[in-house]
Amino acid sequence: MQSASNKAPQEPSPAVIKAWGRLIRTQRELVARIEAELKKAGFPSLYWYDLLLELKRGPEGRLTPKEIEEAVLFEQYNLSRLLDRMEGEGLVRRIPYPGDRRRQLIEITDEGRALQWRMWAVYGNAINQFIGAKLTDKEAGQLSALLLKLLQEQAARPDKIFSRVE
Repeated sequence: MQSASNKAPQEPSPAVIKAWGRLIRTQRELVARIEAELKKAGFPSLYWYDLLLELKRGPEGRLTPKEIEEAVLFEQYNLSRLLDRMEGEGLVRRIPYPGDRRRQLIEITDEGRALQWRMWAVYGNAINQFIGAKLTDKEAGQLSALLLKLLQEQAARPDKIFSRVE
């Protein structure tokens, strides 16, 4: 008799494998299309938008680097360099954390708020073009619910993931 830890892994069904492949390809393709629309309009990467949006939503437009890492849609390994570049562009600023000089807060500037707003015009249009034009609101709601179902076991705060562009 095998224990649970020695049990042979169960193979995913062909339908599950197909869903996984389509999920990954769709994510890559849609992000690439949206990035292309932003670039065509002369805007920086979608990562910039995501970071600016999270900061804008933070208390007083501020978050710690750790809070940013937990909130953004992209991989965090480049966050420090991205913050350096955005600070150089005047979009964010680093300020001391109240009561702890070893920590810092990242704050969105007025220029950062303005860029995020301008980018949303292109980003929102691209979401509508690549998703909204192909799915009814009912289908989009169903897809959203299915994706949330996949995230619920992995993410402590799955609602945060889907609230980014709303």
